[in-house]
Amino acid sequence: METFNDVISGNSLVLVDFFATWCGPCKMMHPVLEQVKATLGDKIRIIKIDVDKHNDTAGRYGIQSVPTLMLFRNGEMLYRQSGAMSKADLLALLDPFLNQ
Repeated sequence: METFNDVISGNSLVLVDFFATWCGPCKMMHPVLEQVKATLGDKIRIIKIDVDKHNDTAGRYGIQSVPTLMLFRNGEMLYRQSGAMSKADLLALLDPFLNQ
């Protein structure tokens, strides 16, 4: 089974969504993330981390509010932001990283 570190250490772009099941903005992000994945396909991997089930990982990255989106490649954090965003905003944010 792949670990979180295995996933973020690869040379592909990984968007991590730290979320909670009780979080309203997190629920709003779910369809946005699905649409982004449908648009970008294999150019990005999107994983969701439930902070209540994986509080060790959330703690390691200092997650204090959800949703928090983090972008990784080769184990390096390229971007981090808390709060929900639209599909257009997320695609615009990801675009510069897709061509690296």
